[in-house]
Amino acid sequence: MSSIPAFSLKTTAGMPPNSVAGWLRELHRVNPVLSLTGWLHVALLLLALGLLPLDARLVTGALVWLKPLKFAVSVTAYVWTLGWLLADLPARVQRAVRGLSWGVAGSMVVEITCVFGQAARGTSSHYNQTSLFNGLVFGLMGFFILLNTLLTVWAVYLVWRHRPQGLAGYVWGVRLGLLVFLVGSVLGGVMIQLGQHTVGAPDGGPGLPGLGWSTRAGDLRAAHFLGLHALQIIPLLGWGLSRYQPRRAVLLTCLGALLYAGLVAGLFALALRGVPLIGE
Repeated sequence: MSSIPAFSLKTTAGMPPNSVAGWLRELHRVNPVLSLTGWLHVALLLLALGLLPLDARLVTGALVWLKPLKFAVSVTAYVWTLGWLLADLPARVQRAVRGLSWGVAGSMVVEITCVFGQAARGTSSHYNQTSLFNGLVFGLMGFFILLNTLLTVWAVYLVWRHRPQGLAGYVWGVRLGLLVFLVGSVLGGVMIQLGQHTVGAPDGGPGLPGLGWSTRAGDLRAAHFLGLHALQIIPLLGWGLSRYQPRRAVLLTCLGALLYAGLVAGLFALALRGVPLIGE
């Protein structure tokens, strides 16, 4: 087992990049597909930021370009993190990683195209069945959301079947982070089945500033959000513990992941009961 504190496979000098620019260059070297997909979403983020103060239209009670902006941020974090984590897998499975990366990239491009296109039309992209066209757009999004979830299952299999490079705490952080991320993805499917993200009230009511999570009823987006960002938080936890608590890193990483998953489950149960995370 290497004594280098994780990420060693992705560096030529045996140490992780020590700057954001170095990190981004290394990411592009190890996974150009997901790197470029992230940069596309950065450009769309800037576009949404520019349009936000210029377009006063509202969709479900929020400025029309706010949702595309949040999706661009979320997808950028997702594809860049996934590309980084999967690069730690052994060289013999990197061909599978490339195929998985193309599938994720295609799914995210379709998703963001639908979100931006519907925003430009001044209507909602999710759960919108108000016309044949809107229903087809949402159906297309649903298909690629399902595809991305299946690709996540494949990624979970790869990191559990083939040990990633790095110290044990980090390795378990990657494995458990992807697993909780998969749970968060499935929670998105629950919202699709319900046809909305609010439980106990229609979508579009009063919500938390910036996030929009309902302050009057349950909102499944809180659990979904937390589940998805397990992809960043739990591997980072494992990496930090491997550096500062190496003897107990695996145990503490597993306990941290269990507590994190419990929090996701608790937020999900709270939302299903129609209880807001923070009331008015």
